Amino acid sequence: MADTWGQQMGGIEGAVTSNAAPQAGVAVEARSAVLPRPRTAITDAEGRYWLPMLVPGAYLLRVVVPGGSGSDVAVDVLLDQTAVVNLALEDARSGPIEELQVVAQRLGDRGGASLSNALDSELVLGVPVGRGFRDLMKLAPGVQYTEDQVRGPSAGGSGQDNTYRFDGADLSLPLFGTLSAEPANHDIEQVVFERGGADAVGFNRSGGFAMDSKARSGTDRFAASVEYRLQPKALVAKNRSGEKHDTRQAWTTVTASGPLLPQRLFFYGSYFAPGQDRDNKATAYGPVKDYSSRRDEYFGKLTFAPTDRLLFNGSYRTSKRKDRGVSVGLYEADSVSVGERSEQDILSLDGSWQIDAATTLAFQYFDYALQGSERPDVLLSVEPRLDGILDVATLERMGYLNVPLPVPGADAYNARVQPLIDRYGYLDTSGNRVGGGAVGAHARTSNGNYFNQGLDVTLDRELFIGNVRHSLHAGFRWAEGRESLLRTSNGWGVLQVPGGVDRAADGTPIFYTAAVEQMSLAQSDGTLVGPIRSAVESYGIELNDRITLSCFTVNLGVLISKDVLYGQGLRRVEGSYSGFDLSPGTKYRMRTIPWADMIQPRLSIAWAYHDRGEATLSFARYHPQANSLARAASWDRNTRASLRVLFDEQGRIISHAPFAGSSGKTFQGGIKPRRVDEWILGATHRLGDGIRLRAHLRHRKGSRFWEDTWNHSRETYDNTPADIAAKGPYVPDLDAIRAEIGGSSYVIAQLDGAYTKYWEAVVELEWRGERGYLNASYVRSRYTGNFDQDNTSSVNDANRFIGSSLLADGYGRQLWDRKDGVLRGDRPHVFKAFGHYALPWRAQLGAFLVFQSGQPWEAWDAVAYGLPSYFSAANRYAERAGRRRSPNHWQLDLSYAQRFSLFRGTSAQVRVDVFNVFDRQTGYNINPFVRDAGFGEARSHFMPRRVQISVAVAL
Repeated sequence: MADTWGQQMGGIEGAVTSNAAPQAGVAVEARSAVLPRPRTAITDAEGRYWLPMLVPGAYLLRVVVPGGSGSDVAVDVLLDQTAVVNLALEDARSGPIEELQVVAQRLGDRGGASLSNALDSELVLGVPVGRGFRDLMKLAPGVQYTEDQVRGPSAGGSGQDNTYRFDGADLSLPLFGTLSAEPANHDIEQVVFERGGADAVGFNRSGGFAMDSKARSGTDRFAASVEYRLQPKALVAKNRSGEKHDTRQAWTTVTASGPLLPQRLFFYGSYFAPGQDRDNKATAYGPVKDYSSRRDEYFGKLTFAPTDRLLFNGSYRTSKRKDRGVSVGLYEADSVSVGERSEQDILSLDGSWQIDAATTLAFQYFDYALQGSERPDVLLSVEPRLDGILDVATLERMGYLNVPLPVPGADAYNARVQPLIDRYGYLDTSGNRVGGGAVGAHARTSNGNYFNQGLDVTLDRELFIGNVRHSLHAGFRWAEGRESLLRTSNGWGVLQVPGGVDRAADGTPIFYTAAVEQMSLAQSDGTLVGPIRSAVESYGIELNDRITLSCFTVNLGVLISKDVLYGQGLRRVEGSYSGFDLSPGTKYRMRTIPWADMIQPRLSIAWAYHDRGEATLSFARYHPQANSLARAASWDRNTRASLRVLFDEQGRIISHAPFAGSSGKTFQGGIKPRRVDEWILGATHRLGDGIRLRAHLRHRKGSRFWEDTWNHSRETYDNTPADIAAKGPYVPDLDAIRAEIGGSSYVIAQLDGAYTKYWEAVVELEWRGERGYLNASYVRSRYTGNFDQDNTSSVNDANRFIGSSLLADGYGRQLWDRKDGVLRGDRPHVFKAFGHYALPWRAQLGAFLVFQSGQPWEAWDAVAYGLPSYFSAANRYAERAGRRRSPNHWQLDLSYAQRFSLFRGTSAQVRVDVFNVFDRQTGYNINPFVRDAGFGEARSHFMPRRVQISVAVAL
């Protein structure tokens, strides 16, 4: 059958012969503890059989001729992989089968060019990894290792180009493309990584790598387990500054599974409770509350097989997390601390119907919700109003107050702010009150809710025309990603004290200012401004034909997609120049990217030059789905802005105005969506039983990048290349549009000449044996270009807008401003090896080793463009991109597990995981700001050596 990428299944196929002659009418039956009912296929006239849509796991193949008995062969079925098992029987004419010989068995894409790896539960549990879903990314062969907490690793694209699925549910954060969820990985049965060479199966549009996983299922026997894992503070090495680790972490896991209806319905359930506690250090203001994090996560799954041709899975995961005392700065009072809460729910349903021996119909539905909030630990009772007043006598109850500092020589100013310093300042070592700290309460409450829904329907059919085999696949997808964002100020938000030095437009001295979220302010009817809602709706149609003739396999496929971006704040009207009218709170269709603009061919040819090896050549085009413009260009950003409110000495409002920032944006006409073109030349050779050697050359080129930029940036700046300057404004009639509906002077444009290039040469060795597993890979690569999505901000490990960043924002930030060079995600050398081995005394040793080049960086400085030093230097390169590089990094992680038998089938396990054994705290994320005292210093380091100890009991 065709590949099963994204369908949470695997398969087995092959041929049955006897005395080298094909055997027709032989029943091939697949049984597994994870499959409620066995699946059976009857060989055709050529002896061929197919067992598609199998739940991944360990299987026994039983082959029976009519009237004969059976014999078993063990086969492992991995997620999104097809096990090819050719079988030879003893002379079937002699009677019942007594011997069954495996002529050839291999695992992987049958004649496919996909760069994919499937890892089973034994490996996932056997190597040293953390307990989060994100931790599994370190096991992606040939992909750099990262300890970023938000962005993913770069793998031929940016850290926001990857896609992530759990039990078929899309966990990518809508609009941003990062891994949004935090499910535990103890439920992971198998995980698969596809780095490239995709065919038109599974709707893969990833500009990086695609990560899919399958959760555990129940089996035909009851089982249960409980595990407690601990990372004591004392077993974590000191950091680079010599400070001791101050956070204690613990994880509790409980699982249960078994049959509800024998040979019909299985269940699996789990409970996961991670916790963290940290003794927060006293600040300049004195003791502060300690940090704590608590999470409760529940998971349940049902597997139902009403007949041997129907199979259904349904799973639901729910999780709640509450953090307290998350952030208190060194010069902040305890009252300004912030807490966080999040809830996530993941529903996944899938089913398959084997219509006949060659035809399968399947579906996959998912519904994912992540609701998070950042809440001050102290909530203020004051409600800001634009007809209100600031109570200057109790500023600590008005918001987050930045206590002013005296200015040498400014006697009048100093006299005005000294009473505030005497009241709100902290005590220095001499016992004097000084400014520069902060009191009050955290400034903002933020509620961000994200939702993903999707439905896939697929049809697969095997067809023979003469000696040519066609594996046909057709599929349809609908998916929607939504965001609802509400940010309100706690009291008056952030308070500053100009002290009367600055003056308003009418000449009134400004004594206080407040930065207030407009969503906090009551409207004339008493209601508050509602949240800003954004959505992206996607459709996909895929057609794929894998054609096999003799030793050649040709894949002809195409994925056609359509995206619709929805903003908020406009409504369509007839007869207007722009086609819209202002309508705050109204959902509108912002942009449609039509089918014709996203035709993605998937072509490959494979030549089996030997029964143990094949060579492949493939081409694939991807149109990445992640796009932030549904919010970044939304018109309601005008009414959801932050306001700067000015007050006089008595706290009366002088005036107010929105902060300079983003608002609704118009799109340049005729632009085409971003695309990534990929070529791969590769070969795979099986060196022996369970040993596979793979090598390939891969090239990816990204183009047609969209970004917001000033409409006149091409023809205005004096350093613009002449050919670009001649093109003039991106939107020639923008003034007419703005005169009608307002909006920004910035537009969404396809930046001229924007590109990325990625080259890699990879060698990978994989060994699967009875006692263990090993994967070792070496990558020599180069990642260059002039559009670096991973380097748009001074803080890049975050959910950064795709299509609306600092890049191309003003003088010194254009693509021609030294942006062409080595990109931040470049790692010229990456060696990675991981695996596990079973020792004779019921123990298991696991290891993970990585060596990789450092992270590119370059100096940033506004003065390099003739701008004053007080201008922001962010994204203003003072030298060619990636001219410098942080140190290389390597680390070794080890695990050791010892099993013990207890009583009545009960067993216990004691396990020790040691991460970063040699304590290689290599620095990265280098400070690029030339005029900072810390220029060139690492702002982040790989985590220190740490030890986790776990005890588990299973029955």
